[in-house]
Amino acid sequence: MDRAEMLKQFLEQNPNDAFARYGLAMEYSRAGEIETALTEFKKLLELHPDYTAGYQMAGQMLSAAGRYEEARQMLESGIARAGRAGNQHAQEEMQGLLRELR
Repeated sequence: MDRAEMLKQFLEQNPNDAFARYGLAMEYSRAGEIETALTEFKKLLELHPDYTAGYQMAGQMLSAAGRYEEARQMLESGIARAGRAGNQHAQEEMQGLLRELR
């Protein structure tokens, strides 16, 4: 059984587990399944809006796919959320990514 399958099975029993949801999104991203990865990132951020790594990785993935406007929106949302959560490191990282898009 591959890692994505293991994570899906785990999430069937623990649908609110942020780390597993993030891991599954990353597995799909690595496999080039962008839309499926974005669906998982969306679920993650709906359930755990302060999970700033989700915004950052989704933004990077969108940028790599040439979907710059969507990447901008994702990063701007992540920057705002990181600011509210007091996560300065994540905020600065996403601001750097956003500057690269402009």
